[in-house]
Amino acid sequence: MSKFVDRPRYTCALGGAVGTLHAIPRAITIIHGSAGCGGNINAALNAGAGYLGGGYCGGSALPSSNVVERDVVFGGEARLREQIQSTLEIIDGDLYVVVTGCMVDMIGDDTAAVVSEFKNAGKPVVAVPTPSFKGNAFTGYELLLKGLIDQYIQKSEQKEVLSVNVLGIVPAQDVFWKGNLREIKRLLEKLGLKVNTFFGEGENLENFKNAGKAALNIVVSNNFGIDSARHFEEVHGIPYIVTSFPIGAVAGEIFLKTVGNALNINPAQTARVIAEEKAVYYGYLERIADIYNDADLQRYAVVAGDSSYAPALTRFLSDELGWIPELVVVTDLLDENQQKTVKAQFTALNSSLSPAVYFDSDTSSVKKYLRDVWPRNRNSRYYDSMNPTVIIGSAHERDLAQEFGFPIVPVTFPLTSRCVMNRAYAGFTGGLSLAEDIITYLVMGR
Repeated sequence: MSKFVDRPRYTCALGGAVGTLHAIPRAITIIHGSAGCGGNINAALNAGAGYLGGGYCGGSALPSSNVVERDVVFGGEARLREQIQSTLEIIDGDLYVVVTGCMVDMIGDDTAAVVSEFKNAGKPVVAVPTPSFKGNAFTGYELLLKGLIDQYIQKSEQKEVLSVNVLGIVPAQDVFWKGNLREIKRLLEKLGLKVNTFFGEGENLENFKNAGKAALNIVVSNNFGIDSARHFEEVHGIPYIVTSFPIGAVAGEIFLKTVGNALNINPAQTARVIAEEKAVYYGYLERIADIYNDADLQRYAVVAGDSSYAPALTRFLSDELGWIPELVVVTDLLDENQQKTVKAQFTALNSSLSPAVYFDSDTSSVKKYLRDVWPRNRNSRYYDSMNPTVIIGSAHERDLAQEFGFPIVPVTFPLTSRCVMNRAYAGFTGGLSLAEDIITYLVMGR
């Protein structure tokens, strides 16, 4: 039986689709759903994603059918038809995507049939059902991509040998998505690849149209984007590989070698790129060696994040900063097989440390698990306190940090205490940014 979730760390499936569409220039979102859905999603995404902003025809300006009681009783198709027509007339875009909320799918509106009436509208209009009862924001990302794979991406029998698509980094839900995609693209281009990240800097709908020409899809997550990659393979014949989200030099090297092996890139070229990246990385990282040792900045760590970030952050803290991760709470909803896949990543740390790993989306559970891992002092004469400790998590961990007196470094969704623009934590450059942010939070106020 499902339980009540205290302060969820993701939006609904509709919110995931809206956040993903927000990242595509000149793609216009049309919500077919109840009045209030768009406003609630905008409030959650804007603040939770490091103040994402509305952008062009997004945020509070999202077109929406805003169905009411009359539409629930008699059907909302007429209202949707009217909304699509007015959006095409008023808003200048290159792709119009109708995404749906719970209510209209429950009453049986045939959204696809209504959208098909606009096939000669002069601009493409597609329908992607995204009712929230299908899942959370990560599900919405998958549903949207699969809809575009079917309805918008052009088929191509000819594949470009060194062309790749990048999947698995979910816009908005990964607060640093744009900077992360920039770093992933930079690393892959150094291997000599033509890289399409779909949502990165300077990319647009042409990147979607031509994605069928890729020779390989690279899923930079052990859970997110895999369904889309499978669908890509079924529809467009593009194979895929799955890699962990890389943060820092250790994970960055594994990432580059994995991609290089999959595409039969000369190992000498891959080794050269890794050597160049390491030289820069450690050249900067050594700057914090003095303060790290003089101030004894090694810490215990509590990590709370989704199944991409939690393993990546833990590996970075353990294998690069030399910290001791005691507790990890993976916060997205996973089935048993997915949990096994994620948990295996915590047994492969170079440090040989084995943090306690729990899977729970309930914010209040983190405190309970912390007590399980490290019981409170019962007036023991000799008590080994879990101190000093740092929490690496989201805005939801702020209360926990205050109660225990632990500093917190907020890096995962929802992120309301930071404004995020081009910051990145992926790859070698992202590892430097993360180390810089962590040390800054520790020395702040000295």
